[in-house]
Amino acid sequence: MSDRNNLHIIISGGGTGGHIFPALSIADEIKQRVPDADILFVGAKDRMEMERVPAAGYKIVGLPVRGLKRKLTIENIRILLDFMKSKRMARKIIKDFNPCIAIGVGGYASAPVLSAASKMGIPCLLQEQNSYAGVTNRLLAKKSSTICVAYEGMEKYFPAEKLVFTGNPVRKIILNDDLKKEARAHFKLQTENPVLFIVGGSLGAKTLNLAMLKGIESLSEMKIEVLWQTGKIYHQQIQEELKDRIPANIHILDFVSRMDLAYNIADLLVSRAGALSLSEICVVGKPSVLVPSPNVAEDHQTKNARALVNAGAAIMVRDGEATEKLINNAVALLNNKEKLIELGNNAIKLAKPTATKTIVDEVFKLIH
Repeated sequence: MSDRNNLHIIISGGGTGGHIFPALSIADEIKQRVPDADILFVGAKDRMEMERVPAAGYKIVGLPVRGLKRKLTIENIRILLDFMKSKRMARKIIKDFNPCIAIGVGGYASAPVLSAASKMGIPCLLQEQNSYAGVTNRLLAKKSSTICVAYEGMEKYFPAEKLVFTGNPVRKIILNDDLKKEARAHFKLQTENPVLFIVGGSLGAKTLNLAMLKGIESLSEMKIEVLWQTGKIYHQQIQEELKDRIPANIHILDFVSRMDLAYNIADLLVSRAGALSLSEICVVGKPSVLVPSPNVAEDHQTKNARALVNAGAAIMVRDGEATEKLINNAVALLNNKEKLIELGNNAIKLAKPTATKTIVDEVFKLIH
């Protein structure tokens, strides 16, 4: 075992909140156990991690790595050149930082980093959040000693002997209970009416926003409060479109930083079906209407959502039908208290609240 007072750990990956938040949860758990641990993140330049990781108090280095375009294009030559440059940079980062382990959480940056670490004899651990394994993680499986997964049946993507079923890390803050009074004050809710929370991930979701715009009049007539996270890129456009027609019971937010309060107060969530979102929905035991994004590899969000639907823990609306059906389905569910309770109870049965602890246990097993 390495000297725990001199731990150097690299965590690599990112691109979306679904990769970044689990990575930060793992880092926080390591720091809680070994406060002097030196943790370095390696991400992709110009992606969300370059902002979120420093905001959480960790160092990060950015690589010029990007994903290949699906069509044959001259841009792919530049992308391959950037990948080669990223591999050289990753080797230098590892040589200079001298980590005792490299942890990959998915996303472009983890490929050059874990490849380099493996070649240099450094143990590697992968954390796969989804029910469908991403291309990067499948390629890195041979180079990794342990692969932590959140869904059963992942041996179809990875060597069975390397798999550890851990669940997904969730942000500790969301586990706070009994915040309803603080939450109502935070979101400036004027009533004690039920709360519908629409959340399209950290970047927002166009489909959910279009469904809300279509259903806003019927929602305005109901005795409910609606928290609507639009995403920063859609927020101004929606505000301009609605102008002075925003109903008093609909609260339009670009980004929700206090997800603990939003989860606590929500009676029903409408969400995309990213792995992190679903893990958090299960941990807080909330009923949900899931609208899987079609713009993801191998339609993996639909596979994620089906895992909850099959367990009686959520209902699903297809992206192509959401503009017409989503709000009606959400309203019908809000009016069915028994169904809300049933979905919430089944969601919490799927929860893995100790996932972060289990993953970090595996990290320390690999450090020699």
